Amino acid sequence: MSEAIFAGLNAEQRQAVEAVRGPVCILAGAGSGKTTTITRRIAHQVASGAFAAGEILAVTFTDKAAGEMRARLGALGVEGVRASTFHSAALGQLRFFASEPPGRILSSKALPLRHIGNTLPRPYRFRPAGDLATEIEWAKNRRITPGDYLRSLGGHEPPIPADLMARVYGEYERRKTDQGYVDFEDLLELAVRLLDADAGALAQVRERYRALTVDEYQDVNLLQQSLLDRWLGERDELCAVGDDYQSIYAFTGASPEYLLAMPTRFPDATVVRLEDNYRSTPEVLAAANRLVPQLGGAEKVLRAVRDGGPEPVTKSFPQPEAESEYIVARVRALHDEGVPYEEMALLYRTNARSADFEEALTAADLPFQGAALLSRDAARQLLKALRGAGGTAVSAQVRCVATEQGLLDRIPEGLGEREVTRQNDLARLVRLAAKFDDGERTLAEFAAHLEQRFGRGGEARGVHFLTYHRAKGLEFEAVFLPRLEERELPSKLSKTQAAIAEERRLLYVGMTRAKRHLAITWAGKPSRFLAELGVEREALVKPVEPDDPLYGALKRWRLEVAKAEERPAYVIFHNSTLAEIVRRAPRTRDELAAVPGVGPAKLERYGDEVLAALRG
Repeated sequence: MSEAIFAGLNAEQRQAVEAVRGPVCILAGAGSGKTTTITRRIAHQVASGAFAAGEILAVTFTDKAAGEMRARLGALGVEGVRASTFHSAALGQLRFFASEPPGRILSSKALPLRHIGNTLPRPYRFRPAGDLATEIEWAKNRRITPGDYLRSLGGHEPPIPADLMARVYGEYERRKTDQGYVDFEDLLELAVRLLDADAGALAQVRERYRALTVDEYQDVNLLQQSLLDRWLGERDELCAVGDDYQSIYAFTGASPEYLLAMPTRFPDATVVRLEDNYRSTPEVLAAANRLVPQLGGAEKVLRAVRDGGPEPVTKSFPQPEAESEYIVARVRALHDEGVPYEEMALLYRTNARSADFEEALTAADLPFQGAALLSRDAARQLLKALRGAGGTAVSAQVRCVATEQGLLDRIPEGLGEREVTRQNDLARLVRLAAKFDDGERTLAEFAAHLEQRFGRGGEARGVHFLTYHRAKGLEFEAVFLPRLEERELPSKLSKTQAAIAEERRLLYVGMTRAKRHLAITWAGKPSRFLAELGVEREALVKPVEPDDPLYGALKRWRLEVAKAEERPAYVIFHNSTLAEIVRRAPRTRDELAAVPGVGPAKLERYGDEVLAALRG
């Protein structure tokens, strides 16, 4: 077994594997063979006689990761190691030591929170249960009770007013307890309390598990760390594995500080940096490494093992439509070069952004998977409410239902991400209905029209559409990172330095998903992160300020035309087209015709009026 354990390891991986006694801190960069290193180290702990397999507890964050670890250990001939999630380990200890079962496990908070949410005042009644659930998890992972919630917020902004959120949290806990349920956070909290109250149980757990390994340690929260501290006690047989550069779950209460504090907590710890990257080309890593000076924490500069490839693309566009056209063309070209669609991924900050690209790829007859405008709350509930309705007043009926479901004229600060997505989806559906409505076609035809334009995302093949968060842990031959703009990445919800730092880490995670091809594009105000990537200032499109007098004049002209023609303003000219007209300042019809978004028909219809508006 010894030969198999060390086969193919690089020097740093071998150093980690040979360190069979703790404390050990493995700082594992993206694509550095982390899982191989962890499983080989555990196998060597057993093979060397340092520990028996049954004395080792390996903690992962997902059941899938735990299963993969068990499979890899089995392939090395190691059986009997307990590889599980925090929650599974806690549940096992509660069932073994507690005087009575912990209760039925609540698999999802969505249903009870949907019922509670329906009791809120009207402006907040339709907020997605997922936003409320995330907030409750944030509190429970910090060990904040409903009674302590309001005074523990600090600068944290809940997805609804704090007093209402405190009410929701308290009611959720009351109903859950009354019905005999426990949620996943309860399992950890109950295990902590059990071990604090039962010295015998605590002693048996520590006797059973003499060596602990924790994967993805950068994502540990206070509640998980509290349970880990009980398991570990005063001992130092801990192997913590993680990458603070990939810590992107602060909204759940996770913090990289536990990982970064390992050398301070254990001054004698063996610290190993895994920086050889087996995933990406030198060109992709050179770009990602430009973020390192701003990432802070434990410095890791990734080194490519594989051969070189093309330089990453950084490209600006005058308008979002042009950006989408570029992505469509690039997907086609890569596929023609032999890259399977399934080896391409398009990442975005929030689900609200997916519909732009769903529409573009559908129009181009390109397959994609993962995007789901029609399966998200806004479209599902709106179409359900319209089912069976007759008549041809499509725009009016869709707007009426959207308003009933809480459509806001403007999205205020402080909304949860799921609610921002829902609001954007509702607004998009209203716009689509207005554009579709010709006074003759029916609501049933509108539903069919939506299915035709957006119904392909449920396919299990094609280009992957993913949020940055969902892309973590995955890899693709080609990765597209569109809309790298202010208020997109970093998100407009990120207001503190800590929040901006996490947005930067999201970008780093996105870039390091790419094996060979990486494209970073933008059409609006360039993200501040582009400067950190070394993108030349000349390549950045100078944004048009909202108070620019020419931009204002064009918007006023467009509004007058829209009213006169009874058409949506964006149908006449998109904001991005108006902005590009201002940037180029055309003086003749020929110069105006060269502006993207001004086609022959619009030039003929509006050209003279636009030029007159520019002259003032």
